Amino acid sequence: MTEVLSAESILVNLSNQIEFDWVAGKENTDQALHEISASQHATLVGHVNVVHKNLIQVIGKTECEYLQNLEDNFRSNMLHEIFSCRPVAIIMADGMPVPDMLIDHANKYHIPLLSCKTESNEVIDIARFYLHNIFSEKEVTHGVFMEVLGTGVLITGESSVGKSELALALISRGHRLVADDAPEFTRTGPDILDGRSPGVLKDFLEVRGLGILNIRDMYGDNALKSNKYLRLVIHLKRLSEKDYAQLDRLQGGRETRSILGIDIPQILIPVAPGRNIAVLVEAAVRNHILGTSGNNATQKFIELQQQAINNQSS
Repeated sequence: MTEVLSAESILVNLSNQIEFDWVAGKENTDQALHEISASQHATLVGHVNVVHKNLIQVIGKTECEYLQNLEDNFRSNMLHEIFSCRPVAIIMADGMPVPDMLIDHANKYHIPLLSCKTESNEVIDIARFYLHNIFSEKEVTHGVFMEVLGTGVLITGESSVGKSELALALISRGHRLVADDAPEFTRTGPDILDGRSPGVLKDFLEVRGLGILNIRDMYGDNALKSNKYLRLVIHLKRLSEKDYAQLDRLQGGRETRSILGIDIPQILIPVAPGRNIAVLVEAAVRNHILGTSGNNATQKFIELQQQAINNQSS
């Protein structure tokens, strides 16, 4: 897999957090300037370096002073090395004035040269996060993604089982919607899945019989969450009387679901007339939170039962 980036796309995305001035090298800004493998994204941005030729070279106060103190010939050779490796962009950070020598080289090699007042380390952190999100593995999953009691919860189930109605009930109870129908999950760490809504579906929830609802307009900004880490899957399912009777009375319907190679705890909640599913989901999430902190209700119950049996036998 390869991904093509341009200086224009980088500037547009990073400018949401960093205020840039485009100083030089403005020619062909929409041209794809570099093609890279998805496995390389961790080392694509850093302080200016002629050995590890970063895709985005960042020059801060320290680097600028170092360049200015070099002998003319040595500095010229180093700048040639920096620009000839065709970086997507060079960013002058820390509010430093841009030296004429950088402007001349940027125009000569047609390399975008940007300046900003943001500290160089912060520029690198923001740019790395941006590139990481671009190249990380992604998966779109059918369901409704919610923040319930501060926990990222994916609600799944077959069509018309009541996922959207449940989401609406949870929103009415003060919980927050992240994404309806097709949340996109990105693996951002060894055990971290970050979920968000595709842009076109953001703020909206489809409920059968009511159509498309604008949750932001109906419930306010606080009813929505832009993204959340996935910690629990709630799977809704209609069960026959036989299947319902076979559910483990102590453990319930607990299993795991793998998304992008990460195992996420999944709880099965049977759907039936008269059941308050919203309350059950809240209870499941509370119990999950307790379980992650080592408070296992099932294990406690088993230990108490065993203790009672032992006391009767003695």
